Amino acid sequence: MKTKKLMERRNAMIKKCILIALFCLTAAALIFGCSKDYGKVDQGRVIDFDREKGTVTLIRDLKTDPGNPEYTQLPPLTYTLPKNYGDVGSEPKTGYRMKLDAKKSQIIIFEPNVKNFKTIDYKLIKKTDGVEKDDPFVYDKATGKEKEFPVIDKSAKTITIYSRRQKILTTFAVADEYLELPAKTWEAGDDVRIDYKEDGKALRFTNISRTDSYNK
Repeated sequence: MKTKKLMERRNAMIKKCILIALFCLTAAALIFGCSKDYGKVDQGRVIDFDREKGTVTLIRDLKTDPGNPEYTQLPPLTYTLPKNYGDVGSEPKTGYRMKLDAKKSQIIIFEPNVKNFKTIDYKLIKKTDGVEKDDPFVYDKATGKEKEFPVIDKSAKTITIYSRRQKILTTFAVADEYLELPAKTWEAGDDVRIDYKEDGKALRFTNISRTDSYNK
């Protein structure tokens, strides 16, 4: 009798395990069956965005580490964005600043005319560390908006920029020739992620700089 009961319990347990396994397999099939296969992924900093053409151009981030990005790969990559608005994130801000090296007092920019990088040495005037994105230095609580940077003062021959990722507000002096460059030269473009299968054609576009967890 004991042997018969043990066999019945064993068979019941086996059936239960089989049912659980079938349930898990069915759930997995439904999940993967309903999801899209976006293939490969590119991530980088935006240097150009054409709303009319529906294209975005970026410098690839070779590390894809928000705390320590590396925008060094050339040539820039251009993608056609998805026509389906649901697959397109917030429109990206563009900029040519690739790196602010506060230790060396240097800024690395992308020069669109020559399609290459350029390192610019600057003279530090003032640097404030630990500046959060909602700090009064960079955020206007009355209007609920971020203050505009860069601030170019041609009379004082200085430029002020803010790096949200590094939490640094920096004012520096540069040679006269650099004061005539467009403001976006000193601005960091948004970081975006592109999901694609075919080169140059985005299946999904995500503006990761516009997420609360990402600082640039």
